[in-house]
Amino acid sequence: MHTMWKGTISFGLVNIPVKMHSATENKDVKLRQLHKECQSPVKYEKVCPVCEREIESDEIVKGYEYAKNKFVILDEEDLNALKKEQEDRAVEIVDFVKLDDIDPIYFERSYYLSPNEGGGKAYSLLRSALKDTGKIGVAKMMIRSKEQLAVIRVYENVLVAETIHFPDEVRKVEDVPNVPEETKVPEKELDTAKMLIEQLTAEFDPEKYKDEYRTALLELIEEKKNNEETATAKDKPVPDNVTNLMDALQASLDKAKKNKAKPRQPKRKTKTTAKKKKATS
Repeated sequence: MHTMWKGTISFGLVNIPVKMHSATENKDVKLRQLHKECQSPVKYEKVCPVCEREIESDEIVKGYEYAKNKFVILDEEDLNALKKEQEDRAVEIVDFVKLDDIDPIYFERSYYLSPNEGGGKAYSLLRSALKDTGKIGVAKMMIRSKEQLAVIRVYENVLVAETIHFPDEVRKVEDVPNVPEETKVPEKELDTAKMLIEQLTAEFDPEKYKDEYRTALLELIEEKKNNEETATAKDKPVPDNVTNLMDALQASLDKAKKNKAKPRQPKRKTKTTAKKKKATS
């Protein structure tokens, strides 16, 4: 499993060297966009609309737009220094809370934590303490140049860092449009709804839930491939220097023939030329 971050988790005077690994993966079926005419993948180029040309990566800088078309430029040295300053800090657990105290809307992404060298004993200590108390740790950490609020909890037998949104990242429910006010629901309808919920209540088993659309899409792709309903992108034409040279020579020859075929216009006599001839005679 790929290690994406190394650091330490600390609570009190206990420090645990850990490695972090992504706990989830995106299994969406990725479809490429092709040119309908020749089935070639469409390119997305970085183009400057003012200079009207494609630009290279080393020509790009980062900026914060504080007003329309007005930017504060941040160079890589500024960002790297800030990032290094934050990354040097340990993941410090600042509070222990109950998992039920955090609404699921705050949860973002999960990462597995494994003990780094010499961290096995402290890792086991924190894992056992969290299990026995039923608590989770709230901490701050840096992931990919962004400070994250996270919770440290136990999943099966592994410590997990679960990134959660900061409060100002969760939009206010008051801004949700067309939400009806609290109204009294008829007792009979409410009892029927409760009865239906009871009938459909079951133990949560994640294995029973499948991505049916992804399965059907993969089956469709396999079926089309087996029936040879496929397309091959055309190769980009490579310039032929010999051909280009012949074309240039032929164009030059045609131009020369065309100029030769034109009747030559006699030069107009100017007053200066006439005076020279008279003086000579």
